[in-house]
Amino acid sequence: METLETSPLAALPAVRVLGRHTSDHPETLFWTAGGLEMLYTGSELWVEWEADYSTMEPWVSVELNGAWIARFPVQAGRSRVTLFRGMTPGVPKHVRVLKDVQAMHDDPDHFLLIEALAFEGGDFLPLPEPACRLEFVGNSITSGEGALGAVCEEDWIAPFFSAVNHYARMTADALHAEWRIVSQSGWGLLSSWDNDPHRRVMDYYDTVCGLAAGPHNEALGAQQPYRFDSWKADAVILNLGTNDDGAMGNPPWTDPATGETYAQRPTPEHLAELEQAAVDVLKKVRARNPDAWIVWAFGMLGEGRMGAVLRAAVARAAAECGDSRMCYLALPAATPDTMGARQHPGAACHRQAAQVLTERLRSILPAGEQRFPL
Repeated sequence: METLETSPLAALPAVRVLGRHTSDHPETLFWTAGGLEMLYTGSELWVEWEADYSTMEPWVSVELNGAWIARFPVQAGRSRVTLFRGMTPGVPKHVRVLKDVQAMHDDPDHFLLIEALAFEGGDFLPLPEPACRLEFVGNSITSGEGALGAVCEEDWIAPFFSAVNHYARMTADALHAEWRIVSQSGWGLLSSWDNDPHRRVMDYYDTVCGLAAGPHNEALGAQQPYRFDSWKADAVILNLGTNDDGAMGNPPWTDPATGETYAQRPTPEHLAELEQAAVDVLKKVRARNPDAWIVWAFGMLGEGRMGAVLRAAVARAAAECGDSRMCYLALPAATPDTMGARQHPGAACHRQAAQVLTERLRSILPAGEQRFPL
């Protein structure tokens, strides 16, 4: 390690930062699948981290030339971790580092940033431009919850999140795309799974990562307005509604501050309210992404009552806006053979969903040439 050169990300313009971030703190990995991508010709590569948490430690995955070679939690404080050593100098290596764990609203101490890369010789080569850019907006499914772990697992812990066993990653790789994720487990359109109306994913869509609470995340830019023009999505894939469906069968939520209660219920009036909420989401996404396709892809835990609601919302929004670039897409539902941990879709279900979504996106987006052995 005595011969290693250390450089901050700002000094390595060929390294691509993945996920929503700010221009003044690009090294902060807020969301699921935030990370780095690079093409490096040296023999040895390390990452210098800074992290903290109270309940949910940040797990990360490392991919080398398309193979998933490592996965580990980043310890609190500052640390240095090797990605690889002893490889052939001069040969380009395609490296991706992905944050597996979602932004943690309920753990304001949770954060992860990459302070620098340390390496021995070699060059960071320019990466090819992605064929397209995809943004995914959703809940626990889009956070990759349950995509790792045994089917019997029920504990709420960080290791059961995965950005690799994930329909977004699989879809993006098939299309040679760059992708970003905005998601939070348990949250929905009108409330969370337990009927808390303050936990709506789209309330934070206009910020970099506004649901990441606490003064440290604020200092890192989480609450800043997100600049949609800085990274123009070619398609926005919405996967929201599962928690609203679940909330309809759960007890009302009581606001501890006011004593008021809220509950979603499968009445015609409330289903109409949900449809209107989905229409409003589609119009909001269109306003922020005027040139993108919008695909409401849904059903990995079954379409339930929400399938019909969302189909109607997409049809209404498209008609009201005169918009021909919106569509609803039913995704394969998890079965006992494809279920993962915590009663969530497993890797096999994510793979099936990615195949369906890839086929749909391939029919509407420009195709790209194979870039790496992914």
